[in-house]
Amino acid sequence: MTNAEVLRNQKIGPRVVEALKKRHFEAYYCDTAQEAKVKALSLIPEGDVVAWGGSVTLEQIGVIDELRSGKYNVIDRDTAQSGAERVQLMRQALLADTYMASSNAMTEDGQLVNIDGNGNRVAAMIYGPKNVILVIGMNKVVKTLEDAWQRARNLAAPTNVQRFGLETPCSVTGSCADCTSPDCICAYISTIRVSRPAGKIKIVLVGENLGF
Repeated sequence: MTNAEVLRNQKIGPRVVEALKKRHFEAYYCDTAQEAKVKALSLIPEGDVVAWGGSVTLEQIGVIDELRSGKYNVIDRDTAQSGAERVQLMRQALLADTYMASSNAMTEDGQLVNIDGNGNRVAAMIYGPKNVILVIGMNKVVKTLEDAWQRARNLAAPTNVQRFGLETPCSVTGSCADCTSPDCICAYISTIRVSRPAGKIKIVLVGENLGF
């Protein structure tokens, strides 16, 4: 990142944290990815069963490697031996004690926008796990809710389509066509504007560019 980006993040980040707290999220700001990794892992209660959604951010900062280290009781869908078993593990994840993920976009006033093809990640964020931990890079923080929707649909979704090799119009054009393709990755879109109950959703905001 440039020095200007670092300064921007340091000024906006703490303000976003205060906005999140007003919306009853438990929120923290970390300057670096390493600090964010330590903070995120510290928020997992001892003995919890932990699951996670697909997240480049969690991979980048080393959280998923740590969860797979044997120190935690996890539900890991990537251990499945078949498609049916993978689906079953994804369903079990909805009732994990702690669920970890990132977010596709977040507004400066503390609202989250997320977009899913299957809906498992947004479902777990909203209901099921007692404890939700989201690690979010400052590159995902935008001004307004409309900006967040645009980021989710025209940046995050087309980028993930390329990553997964899906056959959608945005895989060709690079931007959302509001399609109804069978591979549509925008099937489920959610806005989370308040954490209920208070403190259930914990957000670790990172002053670095992470994920898409």
